[in-house]
Order: sequence, then C-alpha cells, then structure tokens
Amino acid sequence: MQAEECDVLIVGGGPAGMVLAYALAREGVEVRVLEREAECLADMRASTMHPPTLDMMAELGLLDELETRGLRAAVFQYYNLQNGERYALDMSELADEVAHPYRLQCEQFKLTRLIEGRLKALPNARVDFSTRALSFAEDAEGVTLHAETPMTIHAYRARYVIGADGASSTIRKWLGVEFDGFTYPESFLTLSTDYPIETHLPWTSGVNYVANPPKWSVLLQVPGLWRVLVPVAETMPVAEITGDAFKDRVFADLLGSAVPIETHHRTVYRVHQRVAKEFRRGRMILIGDAAHLNNPLGGFGMNSGIHDAWNLKDKLLRILQDGAAPDPLLDRYARQRRAIASSFVQSQTIANKQALENQGAVEYRERHMAKLTSDAVARRAYLLEQSMVTCMRNETAIE
Repeated sequence: MQAEECDVLIVGGGPAGMVLAYALAREGVEVRVLEREAECLADMRASTMHPPTLDMMAELGLLDELETRGLRAAVFQYYNLQNGERYALDMSELADEVAHPYRLQCEQFKLTRLIEGRLKALPNARVDFSTRALSFAEDAEGVTLHAETPMTIHAYRARYVIGADGASSTIRKWLGVEFDGFTYPESFLTLSTDYPIETHLPWTSGVNYVANPPKWSVLLQVPGLWRVLVPVAETMPVAEITGDAFKDRVFADLLGSAVPIETHHRTVYRVHQRVAKEFRRGRMILIGDAAHLNNPLGGFGMNSGIHDAWNLKDKLLRILQDGAAPDPLLDRYARQRRAIASSFVQSQTIANKQALENQGAVEYRERHMAKLTSDAVARRAYLLEQSMVTCMRNETAIE
C-alpha cells in the first residue's frame, strides 16, 4: 500500500489540533488532520478564549471573524448566593499591558469550523473526517500510520505525528504514556438556554462563578444563549440528570423561584485532573486534552491546548523549514508545556473549584477578593494570572 506523504500528521480535529494544522499550513507545511467524527461537532463544553489566545487568533487572521461569532466579556465575577457578596474584576485594567484585555465567549466548534473552512482553501492541507487511526510504525526518518475510513484502509507517511485526539487519546495509549492524576467523583452538567437570565439576576456579567456551598454553578453568556454548569452526584443516573425535574431544580436554586425555562442542550460529562508523564516520545508528540485535563473552572482547558499548539508550531517550523536539530527543540516543548500544565493549570483549576464548593475556601476567597478591591498592584497580578498572561510569560523562561 502506497502511503500518502506529509510533513505533519495530526490525529484529532479539536481546537488544539486544528489551530496547529492551520498555523503550520499557512506557512507552507504539508499537513493532514485525521478526525474520527464525520464533521466538526457542535461541542458546547469550552467557550472561553483568554487574552493570549486572542493574540494568537489575531496573528492567524481569525480574530475578526471570531469576534462576530462571540461576545466580549471584560468583567468576570464571584457571587455568593447565600450572603449576596459580589466581587467583580475588570480585565480592561490590563489595557496598557495586553492587546486584548477581555475574554471572548465563543464556543469551540465555531473556531474549529472556521479553521476547517480556511484549510479547504490551502492546497497543502486537508482534514480527513470519518477516519480512525489503527496502527503506526516509527523509524529514523518518520512515522507510517494506517487509518480506516468507512470504505477503506489508508496509509500516511509523516515526519511527525501529533496526538491531539482528546482525553482518551489513542496516540497516548499506543505510546504507553502514563496519565497521572484523578477523576472527580461527581459528574458535570451543562445546560444552555435562551431564557434572559439577566432579567432575574441583574448582577450578572458575561462570566459568573456562583458559590452556594456545598452547591455551586458557573454562568457563561455566549451569543443568544446562557450556559449553566453545575456538579451532580456520582450516584445520580444520567436519565435523571438530564430530566426536566433536575433541570427545574437547578434553575430554581439559581433564580430563587420556580421559573419555566426551556433548554437547547443538556450535556453530562466526567471531569479529570491529569497530566501525561511525557509530552513527546520520538516523532510522536501530544498536545491538548491528550496531554492534560482539568476541570472547567477558569476556562483554562481549551486555551492551554491552543497554547500547546502555538508553542509546538514555532518549534516544528524551525525544524522543518530552517533545518534546526529536532531533539533539543521538541524536548523543550515538552518541558515548557508540561511544566505549565502541572504548575499552573492543575493547581489553579483545583483551587477555583474548591473556592466555590467548600465553605471555608469560599470565605477565604471572599477575604482575598475584598483585599484586591483596595490593592491595585495585587489586583493586576491576579488579573494577569487568571487571564493566563503570567503563565505564558513563565513558559518562555523554561529552557
């Protein structure tokens, strides 16, 4: 079987894989993306893009169109339903330091579908849908990977293979890379509704973290919809979680009274805190959820995957186009991105969750927030941290 040759073969067409594909392809690199689904799915889980990610989207020429499909959210806030304490933080305070001092609330499928359209216009790139990786063989010159479609078996030959294939990554499992960490006992439920929640809760902004210990919720506004995230007990059957009775209880807890609310989506998923022990082995490299997982509190997951792609893009271009030695650069990618995933994303998302569900942590967060309101220096540092600017700066210092 004659293998189709390319420079980089990306397994997985989610945000990280598609950003890497487009960033490389627009520089002339021969790229193929293998996606097991028949299309870029309308995945509702991730919707927040932080300032560094917006910088990257601007450089790729994607930001203007994403802005038309999303909502700017400069203010994010913490609200305690039990005592009415509210602490709002305004990212526009960073306008003198970052180019995009706001979050863009734009669902991930809008990004992947936008990139899919851009890739179609490039002769050196292609996304193969309904294609599942079957096996691989690596040698000194590259990797041969076999994949199946509904009709046939196809062979690809690439200099590098990127595992961007999500939490249950086939590439990671093939390599036998350990995925250390833990799975939360509870599941998470995401509801979306076009009901005008802001008319009942006038304190809302575009991004809201709501404490009601031991309960909590996250309210995110995207164009035409509110997205509500809540935890659910591990013992609760999925049919009950997605039923009308539980949906009504969620909104009654949030709004303070029973209001008939229709939803467009009800999605249940498990949440993990895990980091792969290795991000790179030979010519096989992991990015995104294949390399690290975290809870959604803070909106760091999709962003950190895109940041993986951006870091790796720079190094692959130096290798493929400038003839740079691959091992030092790819090892540095692994060190930089694994360190950020471990030291920042994991610790911060765990802390963010605890600060909503644990009474003691909620009280500590409120004392900390109260101090930030009167301390401009500390507030700026906190804003830079929560907007992922600090971790991106720290990454560059890692050799």
